Amino acid sequence: MTMPAIIVLTQSGLAVAGLVRAALGGAEIHGLAGRVDGADRSYDSVSVLVQALFAEGVPVIGVCAAGILVRAVAPVLGDKRVEPPVLAVAEDTSCVVPLIGGHHGGNDMAWRIAAALQAQAAITTASDVRFGLALDDPPPGWRVANPAAVKPVAAALLADEPVALRVESGDAAWLRGTGARFADHGDHGVVVTDGANPGDARQLVLHPATLVVGIGSERGADPHIAVELARRALAEAELSPLSVACVASIDLKMDEPAVHAVAEALGVPARFFDAAALERETPRLANPSRQVFLTVGCHGVAEGAALAGVGGDGLLAVEKRKDRGVTCAVGRAPRVLDPASVGQARGRLAVIGIGPGDAAWRTAEAAAELRRATDLVGYSRYLDLVSEAEAGGDRHAFGLGDETARCRAALDLAAAGREVALVCSGDAGIYAMAALVFELIDRAGRADWRRVDTRVVPGLSALQAAAARAGAPLGHDFCAVSLSDLLTPWSVIERRLQAAATADFVTAIYNPRSADRQWQLPRALEILTAARPPETPVVVARNLGRNDETIDITALSAVEPTDIDMLTVLIVGAAGSRRFDRGAGGEWVYTARGYNSTPANDG
Repeated sequence: MTMPAIIVLTQSGLAVAGLVRAALGGAEIHGLAGRVDGADRSYDSVSVLVQALFAEGVPVIGVCAAGILVRAVAPVLGDKRVEPPVLAVAEDTSCVVPLIGGHHGGNDMAWRIAAALQAQAAITTASDVRFGLALDDPPPGWRVANPAAVKPVAAALLADEPVALRVESGDAAWLRGTGARFADHGDHGVVVTDGANPGDARQLVLHPATLVVGIGSERGADPHIAVELARRALAEAELSPLSVACVASIDLKMDEPAVHAVAEALGVPARFFDAAALERETPRLANPSRQVFLTVGCHGVAEGAALAGVGGDGLLAVEKRKDRGVTCAVGRAPRVLDPASVGQARGRLAVIGIGPGDAAWRTAEAAAELRRATDLVGYSRYLDLVSEAEAGGDRHAFGLGDETARCRAALDLAAAGREVALVCSGDAGIYAMAALVFELIDRAGRADWRRVDTRVVPGLSALQAAAARAGAPLGHDFCAVSLSDLLTPWSVIERRLQAAATADFVTAIYNPRSADRQWQLPRALEILTAARPPETPVVVARNLGRNDETIDITALSAVEPTDIDMLTVLIVGAAGSRRFDRGAGGEWVYTARGYNSTPANDG
């Protein structure tokens, strides 16, 4: 299910929203502008926000009166089969009311929230109230083949008419363990099967996740061929794609697009086994191959992965099939499978820029990645900027100067199948860890690191934040230079400063001065002063986005190096940079692009 959104109208409701988010394992909190401080996002109109979220399929939870949500969502109600849940939580935590989408996760969310708040879940859907059963919202590992049959079958159960239950595969204990009474025969029925049965208006078909699709492939195999081969294998065996629990392969193929294309097409996760695990399945293979053994260390990838996935009590339902560099097999288990217990997931590493510090400056993508992560790795000060409510994963804190160690730790965790967030201040790719991560992957020669699903999530950089606070000093061409000579020789840094000064770039200066580096900043200012007027504006920004933030605007000739430290970024203006008084006090700085002399412009 999509990450829910919690809507708060009052400051007192924010604490309740935090409890709701914890109960659900994550959610984005929206606070009413002017009334709620500290929410993830702010909004101006309840109706506009609710309707926009509802249209995007986002579950909505309002810490407010139910009527507010009813009036907001009423104009956009349509097909209840696809609409997301909408719930109201009383601000005094007395009750939780699923208003819409009870059988699409709403009732389950209500029970979870109510348990956390010690509240009453006001469930009104008939089958839930009477039987504790929601046929269109089965437990994890089950899918509904024909949702249109839910209503007539549920109505027959409620009317005490005989409803037949036929179990062809999987374990239907969750159905039999409810208050619903099933019969051997009836005009209506429920069929539990992993077979390709579409059902009809009177026969509801439920598919248990009992199948594992094993995929082998040559490197660079066509993903479209892999998807078609998997679909064909299932269809010819009269097996339902809705009963596939996961796609499995050898760990050497963790980064193979063809394998992931099949998983995506079937809407299931991809899981992986090492060669030793697949080799243990050799006695059960229908088509063992010595050539495969010589290549990857096991006698069969597709069949071996399918069998390893379904376990020792499972069987090979479809033997290996081949098509242009791809092999496919299907295993069948006698029980519903939990993909999380099958093999290993492909690890994921998100190198995240969280911005200078203020959560309001954090991108939605960064917030989502933090919530998703099982592990957070980073400099301890940066991890402190991320609250437990924003990210609940295990934390691995490192000291300043341990950059290589923290990147290696993040890669090792991801290589073990974890979902890792490597937390960086500002932007992950600007004087942060992204470059080092890729350098390690490039040079270490470790295949497991290369197979990690690595991505970079951009953040608001310190130079952007400083510029925004001061006005628009980066309005024309600019560059950034770090004065830290720990990794770059000072001779190189000085040449870059000379080039920036000569070319008249607005210059952002990172890492300007530390306890061990006292003379570099005065020298940098000397180089820039030689090429620019003494009145050139300079922005001195410290602790951006934090409680003790300061923004000072001064002249190049008046910069005092002793007032500057590693928490400071400087923006030194160019020939076109100007400063002027704000109407309410203070000054603005901007760098002109020449609009006053050019009729047309490009943005």
